[in-house]
Amino acid sequence: MKLFALALSLFVASSAAAQKELPLPAELPPYGPETAVQAPTVQERKLDNGLTVWMVPRSGFPKVSLILAAVGGTAADPKERPGLAQLLAVTLSQGTNHRGAREIAEEMQGAGGDIAAAGFRDVIRVSASVLSARAPKGLAVLADIVQNAAFPDNEVALAKRKLAGQLEQQEADPSFLASRAMAKTLFGDTPYAFVTPTKQSIEAATASELRSAFASRFRPDQALLVIVGDFQAGEMFAQVRDQFGGWRNPSLPPVPPATAPTTLPSHAIFLVPRPESVQTTLLFGAFGPLRGDTDYEAAEVANAIYGGSFGSRLTLNIREDKGYTYAPFSFLQIYRAAGVLQTRADVRNAVTGATFNEVSYEMNRMATTAVTDRELQQAKRFLVGLDAIKLQSQDAVAAELADLWNKGLSPAEIGLHGHKIGATTAANIESVSRKYFPASKMSIVAVGEEKVIRDALSQFGLPIQPAP
Repeated sequence: MKLFALALSLFVASSAAAQKELPLPAELPPYGPETAVQAPTVQERKLDNGLTVWMVPRSGFPKVSLILAAVGGTAADPKERPGLAQLLAVTLSQGTNHRGAREIAEEMQGAGGDIAAAGFRDVIRVSASVLSARAPKGLAVLADIVQNAAFPDNEVALAKRKLAGQLEQQEADPSFLASRAMAKTLFGDTPYAFVTPTKQSIEAATASELRSAFASRFRPDQALLVIVGDFQAGEMFAQVRDQFGGWRNPSLPPVPPATAPTTLPSHAIFLVPRPESVQTTLLFGAFGPLRGDTDYEAAEVANAIYGGSFGSRLTLNIREDKGYTYAPFSFLQIYRAAGVLQTRADVRNAVTGATFNEVSYEMNRMATTAVTDRELQQAKRFLVGLDAIKLQSQDAVAAELADLWNKGLSPAEIGLHGHKIGATTAANIESVSRKYFPASKMSIVAVGEEKVIRDALSQFGLPIQPAP
């Protein structure tokens, strides 16, 4: 969502002209040459225990961003404990064998920063940002957490109450309901099907269980440490060796990698009833490329043209022309072993059927008609520009590198990405659009008033069935 919001602001200037294909004002200078983002210089090291270290010295701004990524996100959770990784993440920094939760918070505050953890599908990340002069202190606290987290009973109980409260709030959010149902629709009984804890899994989780999960998932031979900021690489690596060199791998087997489903989901409508809802949330989903696939960048450009930017075909159709919804959008969601193309629109009940028809039309138009030179040029510039803005932040560079590592790619991809976008041709777009965008490939989740959805969507001849 943050990326989409940034996309809106970046593309709004060009979209006004794109809406009616008007020429740009004569007094504007022509576009300059496309320039890909200058890739940061990444120094790759590895400790004897297997910990991978990627360092990016960047002088100027006196901060250092740190991320420790460990294999074992929600896809590694036991089936009877969906979302365990999220509970593990939120309790990681609440006490170690050497520091209490208050001491951790105070030390990080004294270092001019903070620390947080989050559970994703494939990994758990612990992130910190500190003043350059206090980087050794921040590194020491991070090292203590990922090696010695203690999961005190009282902190686990508090975290469980908070997570249960958040889940209760999410249950009232149609977007959450749609995303949860789509994950189960696409991934069936495979690990990527679960995106959040259940009430039952939260209640059943124990501090002892979290300690066991921590022991198996946080191990140096399945972890990456990313450091970006104002520091000297030699000095920093010496500190890393001091803090992490004694970290030992457990005798437990490594967390197995997640695998993608072998069967395709149904082209059907999956209904999530939301009584008395005044709007319908429509979510279309199908499998897309992996991050390392040769057609990934072309799929990104195609998505920007179709629905992933403010000047996209979908936005111009159902927002600007017809006024069905405020902010329809499409996006590529990429995991280590699977990629998904999704389209979402929240619309008032009266235009549920019309919106479904127009989204299907735009998907099929993408799959069957050529893009214009202008569409191609604008989409490529938008994506390259988005990278340029996003990667100004040290935190964003660290997160992007951690994501590349998770997907099995080298840090060089952070620089190659823009060049691959720039090299994308209309023929590439035609190929990926035929492959990923036909409406017949989509599974559709509809959240809202059941009678409204059935009355509006039955005319399209697709099965309408309860969401899994």
